Amino acid sequence: MALQLYDTATRTVRPFEPQRPGVVTLYNCGATVQWHPHIGHLRGAGIVYDVLRRWLEFNGNEVLHVRNVTDIDDKILAKAAEAGRPWWEWATTHERSFSDAYDTLGCLRPSIEPRATGHIPQIIEMITGLIEKGHAYAIDGDVYFAVRTQPDYGFLSGQRLDEMVQGETFGLSKKDPADFTMWKAAKADEPCWPSPWGPGRPGWHIECSAMARTYLGDQFDIHGGGLDLIFPHHENEAAQSHGIGEGFARYWMHSHWVTMSGEKMSKSLGNILSVPEITKHIRPVALRYYLISVHYRSSIEYSPEALDDASKAYERIEAFLMRVSDRVGNVEIGVVPDGFRTAMDDDLGVPRALAVVHEQVRAGNAALTAGDADRAAALASSVRAMVSVLGVDPLVAPWNTAGDDRRLMNATGALISALLQERAGARAARDFATADAIRDRLAAAGFAIEDTKDGPIWSVAGER
Repeated sequence: MALQLYDTATRTVRPFEPQRPGVVTLYNCGATVQWHPHIGHLRGAGIVYDVLRRWLEFNGNEVLHVRNVTDIDDKILAKAAEAGRPWWEWATTHERSFSDAYDTLGCLRPSIEPRATGHIPQIIEMITGLIEKGHAYAIDGDVYFAVRTQPDYGFLSGQRLDEMVQGETFGLSKKDPADFTMWKAAKADEPCWPSPWGPGRPGWHIECSAMARTYLGDQFDIHGGGLDLIFPHHENEAAQSHGIGEGFARYWMHSHWVTMSGEKMSKSLGNILSVPEITKHIRPVALRYYLISVHYRSSIEYSPEALDDASKAYERIEAFLMRVSDRVGNVEIGVVPDGFRTAMDDDLGVPRALAVVHEQVRAGNAALTAGDADRAAALASSVRAMVSVLGVDPLVAPWNTAGDDRRLMNATGALISALLQERAGARAARDFATADAIRDRLAAAGFAIEDTKDGPIWSVAGER
């Protein structure tokens, strides 16, 4: 099965084919750098599209990935003013905070990460074109997009035009409440740039339309972002781009929220969990594993217990690969099993793909216990291919353990394997007292043993 993706615009899962064979163009909305990122931001703006990109590249595609930075916005200006700091310094500080968080969670760097303030000429050019085509109008230095002039307005969100609320706290002079602002006239003590309509600054939606057009042309393959961006942001991006005569995005992807107590994680709710704070208590790779372990179109209800379960599940994968590496040396990246490929091609079915990973880990542990190093190595090669696609390969940077930690994990695995072989010998000799004593010793040390048809499997007690 070829890759299929859920397209928000058509409300269907449909086959994905790039415009140019072997080259995929991807634009996803990045950060509005008003504050430090929480894990909800990182899932919606980073990790989901990082997994998509890795899968596309694993299958031989080149991915031209653009992830923008909104560095001029009402919220940024308000936060900077509250803090008594220059807006540009505030934006840059928090842009770096996002970059650090992306790096911490192992996200590949985008091909380019353009800032809105670096594209004022392109923004002005696009607004001018929309005015000339009759899709926009200027009043007192502000410029508005006239939504009723765009026949397909509402195609993405499915909302009725007369019921739409743009969420703007300005623009009392606009002709229609449904219209939205593309250029804002300068206010005292706010940054501004010269324009044909007077000094001012761009609105949020036109920034992304202009940056996507600049780097990906009139039409590109995939536009992604969080679920909350469908309206008004993405609806308005599409309206502007369609209005200027572009095809714009061919597929629309939207990831669901991370929630706490059933509410979307957001700054306004005060229920933020930042990457630096969480990674004081759990490794970044385990946090990444947690954030990919639920399908991207489903919400994640955050809890420390769920995060701990994900950490232990990841440790099971890590321990197996390190045991094999210790036994046979370097484990090469092999091919992914058919079950993994089928899951990933079905709208990035990462939870089902992870089930395949754990099936192979269990089989590999059984092979190690039985002394079949060749089979264990073959399974480990396949596991490495799968976790590489998911960005959680423990044998490569930034996740590979070095020094004393690595030696300790290898030594632990070797000792447990030796005890399990001794226990298997005792069971074969029907010396069940000795076998039970070994099991009890391992339990006392914090390890659980599960006897399966493929042989005994050990894990950290309580991880299952």
